[in-house]
Amino acid sequence: MAGVLRTLPLSLRLPLLGAALMVLVGVVASQQVLSALGRVQDARLRELAAMHVEGLSVALGPLVLRRDIWEVYDTLDRAGRESEGRRMVLTAVADEAGRVLAATDPRRVPVDSAIERVAQGAVPLDQLSVGASESTVRLIAPLDYQGRSVGRIVTELDVSDLQSERRRALWFLLAGNALATAFLAGLGYLAMRQMLRPVSTLAQQMAGAEGEPQPIAEADVPRGNGELARLAWTYNSMVHDVAAKSQFERRLAERERFVALGRLSSSLAHEINNPLGGLLNATDTIRKFSNRPEVVTASAELLERGLRHLRDVARVTLDQNRLEQEGTPLSPDDFEDVRLLILPELKRMEQRIDWSAPEDMTGCAALPAAPVRQIMLNLLLNASAATGPEGGVTLHARLDDAGLEIDISNSGPPMSEAARARLLSDAALAPGGGVGLRLVRDLVKDLGGRIELARADGQTTVRVILPAREGATDA
Repeated sequence: MAGVLRTLPLSLRLPLLGAALMVLVGVVASQQVLSALGRVQDARLRELAAMHVEGLSVALGPLVLRRDIWEVYDTLDRAGRESEGRRMVLTAVADEAGRVLAATDPRRVPVDSAIERVAQGAVPLDQLSVGASESTVRLIAPLDYQGRSVGRIVTELDVSDLQSERRRALWFLLAGNALATAFLAGLGYLAMRQMLRPVSTLAQQMAGAEGEPQPIAEADVPRGNGELARLAWTYNSMVHDVAAKSQFERRLAERERFVALGRLSSSLAHEINNPLGGLLNATDTIRKFSNRPEVVTASAELLERGLRHLRDVARVTLDQNRLEQEGTPLSPDDFEDVRLLILPELKRMEQRIDWSAPEDMTGCAALPAAPVRQIMLNLLLNASAATGPEGGVTLHARLDDAGLEIDISNSGPPMSEAARARLLSDAALAPGGGVGLRLVRDLVKDLGGRIELARADGQTTVRVILPAREGATDA
């Protein structure tokens, strides 16, 4: 039951809770009313019974002393006919010895029988009560005359009308409480729905389209300066701040991407420019020594090698920026392409590289090539920038049962706090830091992997662990 209530909207749960409380209050109030009604009925019944017993005591006292049975019976008969609403069903009078002198129904209570037969279940006057089960109650009282007890009176009273009155009061209370509860619960639902409408609007806007929170329109913001109005304005301010932060991070990521592309373009320009000089010399040689076949052949072979190298450089550059490569699975060729892309930068910085990559990617066929290439390229560029001239850069990639593990190390100084924050946390970006480190973190998170950073023996190592299948730990 509690689980079902939790699934209901707040605008329905609160009115239901209010209705339950009203039902509880109604039950308690009804019990109090019925108790008060019962006390009034009991007091009325005792008053009537006391008047009946006192009247009989005055009228029957001398008759009982004389044991005048016929006069006793006649008095009882007249008293029964005159009783209110024929409430007295049966009255029996006994002497001091407990023998019946007369009764209103001699067949039920014969003369000279023991009064205890009809007195079973009878109670004294101060204990007389209407009750809820039996339609009749019995009263036993002493018959006093001139200050002494001369006998006993047993009277059976009909209380069915009082019980019917109590039942009618009960049904009236139940119906009234039910109608009042339903009416007030409906009003509570409408009022609560109206009061909680800003909260519902806030929840809808927070869900938003495609998971992005949307600001609340000014028309939907509650009027005044209440809590809900302040909550709506605070939420709108937060949405605007989040949007501005996301836009800033996108611009920063694009800037870092352009920085990386600029560095690559500069290196690739040097990589292409150097072979071009040799190719132009080869063409001049062919023109000058066109009559010498061996020179022409050697120059043609040089031209072919140079052109093949330029073709490979152009192909790798195109593959690195091709959008449709997002769905291409990772292969050993991707590692070779990244190595070919980073070599010109390393040559320009006069840096050495230690490279090892798997030759078979069967265990990681589900990994997409584009983000993994971007991760390696950004980390290698950052490692090259941190190492400085004549430093060393290392890339070791290996496969195991858990997935793909890539270690990229450099011999430069330790990573700064700003760069560590970019790489290992989702904190707001501060000035400084490595090129593309936040982009690396986002790509690793998207792939379900994690990043580890270590510093030992003068080497800073960034380890990227990418799972072979979904379900890995977040970065």
